[in-house]
Amino acid sequence: MKRLSILACAAGIMFLFTGCKTVEKEELDYSTPLLPGEDALIKITDPAKLPDFRRACRNLYSLEKAIDKSLNYLAKPSSENHFPMQGITHSDVKESLNLFKDIIHSGLNPAQMSDRIRSEFDVYMSVGCDKRGTVLFTGYYTPIFNGSFEKTERFKYPLYKAPEDLVKADNGQILGRENQSGEIVPYPPRRELVNSGMLNGLELIYLEDPFEVYIAHVQGSAKIRLPGGRLITVGYDATNGHEYKSISEKVSSVSGIPMDEMSLRAMIDYFSANTGQVEDIVAQNPRFVFFRKSEGPPHGSINEPVTRMRTIATDKSIFPRAALTFLDTSLPRLVGQNVVIYPYQGFMLDQDTGGAIRAPGRCDVYMGQGAKAGEVAGKTYEEGKLYYLIAK
Repeated sequence: MKRLSILACAAGIMFLFTGCKTVEKEELDYSTPLLPGEDALIKITDPAKLPDFRRACRNLYSLEKAIDKSLNYLAKPSSENHFPMQGITHSDVKESLNLFKDIIHSGLNPAQMSDRIRSEFDVYMSVGCDKRGTVLFTGYYTPIFNGSFEKTERFKYPLYKAPEDLVKADNGQILGRENQSGEIVPYPPRRELVNSGMLNGLELIYLEDPFEVYIAHVQGSAKIRLPGGRLITVGYDATNGHEYKSISEKVSSVSGIPMDEMSLRAMIDYFSANTGQVEDIVAQNPRFVFFRKSEGPPHGSINEPVTRMRTIATDKSIFPRAALTFLDTSLPRLVGQNVVIYPYQGFMLDQDTGGAIRAPGRCDVYMGQGAKAGEVAGKTYEEGKLYYLIAK
């Protein structure tokens, strides 16, 4: 949700709030950028190295609807401006999605479907953070908070609309704002924006907790339950153009919570008892998010609704938008009251992005809405492989 979603070392609940995590077998920097002229995708030419799609073909529930959302995006003339991407054209992605829909309706069993996919699609693998395909998968979700369009004693912490003087490039990149001399200068960081009064009059909606405001900034969207019970969506509109910076070390230093015990739940519990510290601590992250109101479901960066366990967020400067992908990793799910990690293989659509997703070694999986989705997203921190499927 264009997550910032937010969608440095981070996106996804664990990564965003707790920063980079040390992997015992090898310390990897998952946000390692590509070198100049380097490609994010490598085409698999050895049939022995192609993924086995059989397990993923057993469960195609909700996939076709997610594919249709990508096709809706590709039907918009503006979508052609983002192609070709590493030789993959707009028509390549569109044809691939329609071909996969045909396979869904083919009546083949999973083994036969896998064979057809392997024969009719070229498979590209992300080079990952280490040129060996290692990708860190994290999770994000849509929180549900109470709020009000009117400021009250209970609801007094605002989410803001984008200022009119915010200047964007044609590709949506935030350039800053125009000063009195007509020059484009950077937009102020979070602390200055909050304290300067520059945003007075741009209040969109008010929440009841200052850290909930920050969670909405990190996730890039939220569902807000109004006093009468109606649910509305507030979604990402723009940022101030600054890079995301994790607040986890600052929280650890003031709270005494060890970094290896840091989590979104730990932060929520700490700030519930120490509300007065929120403003100073979250100001360590200069990135600030502006929102817009909508009545429908949360949308991704391609301006189409995101789908639980079918939408991913990646770096759109290096990966093709709306494309069909295949994940081979492990992901958590709720079993009773517990979150359990299982091996996961499945098809998803690249429909979202994040300000903190800045490399071929990062991918964020959309886990849904509400507290349970947040709990699962908060446990998502697994290495794996990310593939793109393009019709031959």
